[in-house]
Order: sequence, then C-alpha cells, then structure tokens
Amino acid sequence: MPKIKTRRAMAKRLKVTGSGKLMHDKANKGHLLTKKSTKRKRELGQVGMVAKSENKKVRRMVPYL
Repeated sequence: MPKIKTRRAMAKRLKVTGSGKLMHDKANKGHLLTKKSTKRKRELGQVGMVAKSENKKVRRMVPYL
C-alpha cells in the first residue's frame, strides 16, 4: 500500500495541540486594518480551532500531522 500524499499547503497552515486538536490562524488580519475595530483585530490574533465537523476532512488532507 503506497503512502498517502500530504497536501503541503494545508499542512503549513495547521499545528496540532497536545490533545490532538488542530489549530489554525484566523483570516482577515493581513491588511485593511484601519477600518476594523480594536476588539475585532485582537480576536483575529487568537488561535482558531478546526471544527469537529471538518476534522475528518482535514485529517484526510494531512494524514501524518
């Protein structure tokens, strides 16, 4: 049985926690920040978690992470 290829773009965007959950950075923090509220920018800086419903799909893309 051959190894499964990892989707490299997806692997670069994810990290795994100690308990095995998947973390990602949130979108919309790159530019046009003057119109966004301070609260919104602060919350965008926090880590997002992959939803349970998406977990199976993402694990298939990144099997060895």
